[in-house]
Amino acid sequence: MAEQDLSGLKIDKSAAVSRPGRRKKKFFLIGALLSAALLAVLYFAGVLTPAVEVEVATVSQVYPSQTFTLLNASGYVVAQRKAAVASKATGRLEWLGVEEGSRVRRGEVIARLENRDAAASRDQAAASLDAARFTLDQARTELVDAERNFTRQKELVAQGIIARADYDVAEARYDRARAGVAGAESAVRGAAAALAGAAVALEYTLIRAPFDAVVLTKNADVGDIVTPLGAAANAKAAVVTIADMDSLQVEADVSEANLAKVRSGQPCEVQLDALPADRFDGAVHMIVPTADRSKATVLVKVRFLARDSRILPEMSAKVAFLERGVRQEEREPRTAVNPAAIVTKNGRKTVFLVKGERLAETEIKTGAPIGDMVELLGGVKAGDKIAVKPLAKLKDGARIKTAEK
Repeated sequence: MAEQDLSGLKIDKSAAVSRPGRRKKKFFLIGALLSAALLAVLYFAGVLTPAVEVEVATVSQVYPSQTFTLLNASGYVVAQRKAAVASKATGRLEWLGVEEGSRVRRGEVIARLENRDAAASRDQAAASLDAARFTLDQARTELVDAERNFTRQKELVAQGIIARADYDVAEARYDRARAGVAGAESAVRGAAAALAGAAVALEYTLIRAPFDAVVLTKNADVGDIVTPLGAAANAKAAVVTIADMDSLQVEADVSEANLAKVRSGQPCEVQLDALPADRFDGAVHMIVPTADRSKATVLVKVRFLARDSRILPEMSAKVAFLERGVRQEEREPRTAVNPAAIVTKNGRKTVFLVKGERLAETEIKTGAPIGDMVELLGGVKAGDKIAVKPLAKLKDGARIKTAEK
């Protein structure tokens, strides 16, 4: 009995060895299933899917006028009335009353040269004129007295009361008085002309605006020597440069081959690089009747139909020569997209919106075609990037890499 009890206390080694083996197999099977599940999740999530290379386009804003544009050209805004204002006299600039951006009126004094010598000459000429007038008054008084004396002597000699010699003396005095008056009148006219000349010389020291304009540049400062010819060292020929802002036009170069598409008075639309969101109505003002042989172009001037204070000289501009004028409802831009990016499924129209490295299939609503584009009424906005190719390989949430053009 004791031996049997002791044998019952022995450990079954085969059973002990078999249990850990089964556990390892069980853990391995569970790990394999979890790995497969994880791989499946990653695959369907697109993590393990290779990125699709796509071409990307941008949803843009398009103006309806682009559909009836015949020709586009570039150029610059140029003031047709522009002047470098200077003085006809030479002198030191004593006062300058304007700066860049100042508005001036025609005839307004905008600068003054030192003019004390010119003012003194004018005062001297004025005094000489006064003296000549006094001399004329004296000569006229002498003429009146000589005329009366001559009349009396004429009556007395006719009556034989006085000698003929006395009559001749009175006549000679009368003739001298008449000549004196004529000479005094001439002296007055000469003095008046001298005064006018002195006044003109003084006026030359005042620099006035030749027309209504805006000051573009200031070329001289107080203390500078201003001379009409600018020949002296460090002398300035012009004090300011002004331009008539109402005379602004766009000067654009049109190639000779496209000149037939341009006509005088043709409606145009002007876009300025400085104001890309705005379009300005214009019309062809002039086709300059000469060509530039080096560029094979003809200069075309386009005037603005409405004045805008934001338009400044020398701005870069693009001109669209239109087939017809722009209607009121065609003035606002519209959101448009390349029709090649639109996918139609079961009556629904969608695009693949690029969000980082992923695609998001987005439903859209389209409108009328605008040239080679299609108007978008909803779904995406201007500036969004959408995939264009290859649409057949794309799906919602797909990972992508872009092929930048």
